[in-house]
Amino acid sequence: MPISHFCRALLLLWVLVGPAVYAASPLDLPSLESMTDYRPKIPLRVYTSDNVLIGEFGQERRDFVAIKDIPLLQKQALLAIEDSRFYEHGGVDYKGVVRAVLADLSGGLKQGASTITMQVARDFYLTKEKLFSRKLTEVMLAYKIEAELSKDQILELYMNQVYLGQRAYGFSSAARIYFGKSLKDLSLAQAAMLAGLPQAPSSINPITNPQRAKARQQLVLKRMLDLKYITEAQYQAALKDNIHVLAEGQSINNHAPYAAEMVRQAIFGQFKDETYTRGINVYTTLVSTDQDAAYAAVRRSVLAYDQRRGYRGPQAQIDLPRDATERQKLIEATLQKYPASDTLLSAVVVSATPKSVRAVLANGNSIELLPEGLRFASNALKDKAPAALKIKAGSVIRVEQDNKGRWRVSQIPNVGAALVALNNQTGAMRALVGGFDFYSSEFNHVTQAWRQPGSAMKPFIYSAALDKGYTPGTLVNDAPLTLTSEETGGQPWQPQNDDNQFDGAITLRTALAKSKNVAAVRLLRAITPAYAHDFLPRFGLDVSKQPVNYTLALGTGAVTPLQLAGAYSVFANGGFQVNPYLIQKITDIRGNVLFEAAPVLPAQEANRVLDARNAFITDSLLREVTSSGTAASASQKLARHDLAGKTGTSSDAVDGWFAGYSGSTTAVAWMGFDEPRSLGSHEFGATVALPIWIDYMRVNLAKQPVSMPTPPAGVSMSQGDWVMDAFSDNTATRSIDLDPLQKLIDLFSF
Repeated sequence: MPISHFCRALLLLWVLVGPAVYAASPLDLPSLESMTDYRPKIPLRVYTSDNVLIGEFGQERRDFVAIKDIPLLQKQALLAIEDSRFYEHGGVDYKGVVRAVLADLSGGLKQGASTITMQVARDFYLTKEKLFSRKLTEVMLAYKIEAELSKDQILELYMNQVYLGQRAYGFSSAARIYFGKSLKDLSLAQAAMLAGLPQAPSSINPITNPQRAKARQQLVLKRMLDLKYITEAQYQAALKDNIHVLAEGQSINNHAPYAAEMVRQAIFGQFKDETYTRGINVYTTLVSTDQDAAYAAVRRSVLAYDQRRGYRGPQAQIDLPRDATERQKLIEATLQKYPASDTLLSAVVVSATPKSVRAVLANGNSIELLPEGLRFASNALKDKAPAALKIKAGSVIRVEQDNKGRWRVSQIPNVGAALVALNNQTGAMRALVGGFDFYSSEFNHVTQAWRQPGSAMKPFIYSAALDKGYTPGTLVNDAPLTLTSEETGGQPWQPQNDDNQFDGAITLRTALAKSKNVAAVRLLRAITPAYAHDFLPRFGLDVSKQPVNYTLALGTGAVTPLQLAGAYSVFANGGFQVNPYLIQKITDIRGNVLFEAAPVLPAQEANRVLDARNAFITDSLLREVTSSGTAASASQKLARHDLAGKTGTSSDAVDGWFAGYSGSTTAVAWMGFDEPRSLGSHEFGATVALPIWIDYMRVNLAKQPVSMPTPPAGVSMSQGDWVMDAFSDNTATRSIDLDPLQKLIDLFSF
């Protein structure tokens, strides 16, 4: 008799006498403490405020569900295919072992004989190495487990511990990863598919091998029918059920990776390595609809800007082998280096003409791009195109489909962008997008990018001027200006307007709406840079990042989008500083609250940093910007008159901004290159950042009624504009740098 057959026969004998041996003289087996005090390694999970999963961190993707909460249908599906006599045997199904050994001895098909209890013993204490000694220990451990734990306890351990592919451990985690559902919401067909996975989770899971997964599922359903767990009608219906399986990564909302990473860093700072195993759940302040809108808005505007700048050429070039098999292997290996960026897929060109390009995607599908889809890269298809630009066989390009399913050439943008939105009453972040693609660059522009705000800094200068008695109706001379060396402390300086146009005597309201640089410098000179600089801390701005000179009026300091959002919230909420925050609540695996944010209640006078009159009048100036000024397209496209904000373009158009608000939401959008360089001579905050803000606010404001602030006590309408009553007779502040004739005209106009 071959040695393998002898071992199996000996195993059969051991199975038959094992219970008596274990009862008479227990072997030196490990303690079951890891089972009786089961502590699975459950990852950190991050959710939006409305319970949408946006992040999961840990080597193993696990949940824990008590046996009483696991649906009967799921238990029956598992038992039908893995261990139908589970509730009858004592840990080892001797009938199954006999059947497997006899089949093996007769040279028939190999049959498994491991019960669920034996699998639990193996998963917790043993390796999967196929040694005879290990099998004997597994059998004795199974008897010990059955002696110390109830059947339900054993099944609970198994259904939470078993590996089911895609880093998913346990049926609850697998249900979420494959189907985006909780166990209780699975159909019979879905439950049967999960039940079939323990046999070979890597090779038959429905993502990597849908055909084998379907065949295994049908076997499970047949076993359930044979055991009368389901009826014939249920069986037939389940066979016809067209199951939708989520693609890799789709079980997590991938639109908030920057926020999820911020949370991970914060939690790791407190819990260290336990972060990834303790089962911590973090609930952020993000709103899923807002986050999705912000993500889409950033990508849409960045791609639009990138299209305006022209095609830069393929990402790489390879030499395609003539042999078809070798060619396909090289294409697959190459495209693995260029993963998809959402809808932007990588492809290798196999043939190219000015009118048609054929390419192969990472999934092996062949696609054709026709003239309409080649328009963006038409110069790259010309015979005399530069080598770095030319698209030809072997080129690695980016493609995407339009809403009609037609393919077109695209590219990964190289410009950065960000959007952050706050509840301007509490500081809770509603949306946060730190860049175009987190998986290409984890640099979070919302919190880490210190950039020049340009004219987005002007409202703080105007607010400081209101505090000094100036009014929206104050006339300022928009005319060429030269600041002397004595004034600048260095070289003489001539500030310029962006449009190189000068309008003469204009009101401060008009000056801000049109973003007149020279007028802003004249205003700053009137109140002094030192006074304006000292005024900034009340908005939460870091004054160490701001200059104490006349360039302060043009935003030559540095802010982050998050800091600017908090600063504009002071105008939005009537004068109260807010502290932006992202984490609302932290719980452990059992739901115990470890932390809960306690934001300051809105509009508490103790937190006032700006006079209500000042906040109201500055707000009216910012509403002028969106109704008749540089951001007028916001009111036009959103069809609302309750918007306020300010565009910002730094020197040489290196940074483009829009900071604005409506209702309870303040949002800031930014665009620029990580290595600072000009966005282009015809690009401004209004062309690169404002569209992001508009697209986001269109969703945010969809269900919010139009709301306008009411003037507080101490503010009146005078000479067609708002003034603080305390300064209504202050003629000294009715003009800035007008010539004597203009001043005389101004004096008699009141």
